[in-house]
Amino acid sequence: MARGRFVRQPGPVDHGDHASNPAVPGFATSEPFSADAFSMAEDTRAPARYVWITAGLAVASWLWFLLFSTVGAGHVSIAYLAVPLGGAFAVAGLFQLWRTVRGDRTAGRFWLTLLVAASFMTAGYVLMAVNAALNSVGDMPPDMTLSAAGCVGLGFALAMWAVARVPVGAMNPAERWRMHLDRLVAFLGCATVLWHFGLAPMLTAEERWAPQTLSLVGLAFLLTIGGITKVSYLGDGPVDRTAMRLVATMGLTAAGVAVLATTFGNAGGVPSQALVLPLAPVLLTLAVRAQAQATLGGRRESRRSSPLLPYLAIAAGDLPLIAVAVGPLQWPGRVSLIAAVLVSVLVTGRQFVAFRDNKRLLSDIRGQEVRLQHEVSHDSLTGLANRARFRGALHAALADQASATVLLVDLDDFKTVNDSLGHDVGDHLLVAVADVLRRQCGADGLPVRIGGDEFAVLLTGGTTVGETVAQRLLDALTRPISEHRLLVQASIGIATAAPGATLDSVLRDADVAMYAAKGHGKAGYVRYVPGMEEPILAHIQLGGELRRGLDEGEFRVVYQPVIALADGKIIGVEALVRWDHPVRGPVSPAEFIPVAERTGLIVELGRFVLRETCRQMAAWLAEFGPDALQKPGVNVSARQLHDPDFVGDVLAALADSGLPTDRLVLELTESAVLRGSQVSRTLHELDRLGVALALDDFGTGESSLSLLRSFPASIVKLDKSFVDGIEIEDGEAGGRDARQAVARAVIQLANALGLDTVAEGIENEAQAEQLRLLGYTLGQGYHLARPMPAEEFTRLLAAQRRAVTA
Repeated sequence: MARGRFVRQPGPVDHGDHASNPAVPGFATSEPFSADAFSMAEDTRAPARYVWITAGLAVASWLWFLLFSTVGAGHVSIAYLAVPLGGAFAVAGLFQLWRTVRGDRTAGRFWLTLLVAASFMTAGYVLMAVNAALNSVGDMPPDMTLSAAGCVGLGFALAMWAVARVPVGAMNPAERWRMHLDRLVAFLGCATVLWHFGLAPMLTAEERWAPQTLSLVGLAFLLTIGGITKVSYLGDGPVDRTAMRLVATMGLTAAGVAVLATTFGNAGGVPSQALVLPLAPVLLTLAVRAQAQATLGGRRESRRSSPLLPYLAIAAGDLPLIAVAVGPLQWPGRVSLIAAVLVSVLVTGRQFVAFRDNKRLLSDIRGQEVRLQHEVSHDSLTGLANRARFRGALHAALADQASATVLLVDLDDFKTVNDSLGHDVGDHLLVAVADVLRRQCGADGLPVRIGGDEFAVLLTGGTTVGETVAQRLLDALTRPISEHRLLVQASIGIATAAPGATLDSVLRDADVAMYAAKGHGKAGYVRYVPGMEEPILAHIQLGGELRRGLDEGEFRVVYQPVIALADGKIIGVEALVRWDHPVRGPVSPAEFIPVAERTGLIVELGRFVLRETCRQMAAWLAEFGPDALQKPGVNVSARQLHDPDFVGDVLAALADSGLPTDRLVLELTESAVLRGSQVSRTLHELDRLGVALALDDFGTGESSLSLLRSFPASIVKLDKSFVDGIEIEDGEAGGRDARQAVARAVIQLANALGLDTVAEGIENEAQAEQLRLLGYTLGQGYHLARPMPAEEFTRLLAAQRRAVTA
């Protein structure tokens, strides 16, 4: 660029306007406008077109000035074309934006006022361009006309009015005073810089600038400072913050004009018009595009205020002091100014460090609050929502009268996993089940861990979605899960909230349906229907009566003999419990034993049977001698084997009764034996103490043969299912040969291992005869002897002694 273009040329003093187009501030929106705003592709592309057009005009103006300053190409009036042309496209973009946002009172008012302001300023620059084309002398542009200055000045005033009317937002008096103080600091700091480097040199220049020029530059500076400070202290609103920042930045073009004017005099008019002022329409169209994108994109996160702005303003205020200090000043004054600047810098730095620390502290506190809220509402093991959040979500759904369906998911036989494989494996399995719930529920529901191995799902869709999700869960659980590749099944109860339902009633219905699913064979789902709770409630009520019956001594022990099949001699006895209910009468063991298992009362009930049997057996041995009866059998449940005090209970019962250890037999089912390492340790400890162990219902499990190698059993009891029909010919009922094959295999295996065998459930003489032929020597069943009270069994032993004596 030739230097000659920037030196003052001889001629009359130029009082032309070198002020820039004013900036129009705005602030970011956090509230989206109507859903159809900018929904069409044309609406989103239009603001971008205006940006490209104004940017192209600015680049063209720069290229022209390059040619003009080097080879003198073109007339000086060409410098005045880019601004009015760009302003026209900016006005078009503002008009399209106003049509979109006019439904919002605040945004529509702001952008309409800015549209009118831009129209006046564009008209003023059109008048300037016409004046330059008609009245330019050589390379010198003419003075600004009063009409052009009036249009641009009116545009400035309207823009400032639009900025002033943007609402700050609701705040308390303390916040408002703090905001006013911060804005005053920021305003003075920014104004100091613009005054010292922009407006003051124009006022003190040897060349007197026209009043309209100084007024426009001053208005542009005020608009810039006001826009920058205000946009930093706005809350949420419909005017986009980024758009307002871009509009405020337009005013900084006035600073460029002022610098060129004070440096090059009227020779700075052409570069001002060609290089600096064309940026104003570009910034304005960028603001239009930012508002359009905010309107289309929705809410943005905004700040209440900018705490850094006052510190930046203080730093900006130090710049003029530094400029004065390095100027023609005596060294004492220069030291004082430098010291003042240093103090303000240090104070600002100290405040900034405090602000940064406070910000970090607040961030840590918010992070802790988020973590605490997550921990309060989520399960620590699986990461699912917990019971508290589940109840809150269900309560909210019921309050909104939404369709709420609850799936209660309980894993079947999960305790076996914990007992046999350990709690770590069980925890991994629970985490895997939680992942299954997340995947299968998807966006349809909220998966929850209620506690233990119980989960839930809250669905807010239609009533039929419950069965759909339940079936997806059951299908997913047909495949091995977790890192240990385990198969697990679940029982699911489904309940949909009826009109007027309460939180507790919905959960109760789902719980009833889940227990019904378990009663139907597990690994399935059941939907609650009215009346379903009656048998469940009866079952629960029976548990309460069972507790009372134990306290009132309503239970008694009966004894079923074990008979030698060859001569009918009593060899042993099995102790069985009976309940004589004062209202119901005799209650079947098939009815109350499962209740005792579920409630845990089986431990206390088993302890009673064990102590009573040992006492009675010791009495019989004392009365009839050691040869009259061998070993009494007492049934033991899996729940008892898990009781850590079980071995102590056995030893206490033997010690209190005086019964020798080798005179007691504990009968266990295969399912009870297969319950993990703790049960295995308990059984081996009992075996070392001399207590005999019998494997009851042998042959019904999947691991019967392998059990005989690992389980310290001394007696095997053939299950009744293999005795039934063993005497019937194949042509009559079928299956006799299969039953005989099983019975023969069991007796041969027991003989090979040195175990005693007892055939259970003998109902007739033909069965007894067939079992004798197969090699069985001991039997038990109604054909041989029914269970009887201790008094009747005592008479039976007395009769047997008399027969032996005779």
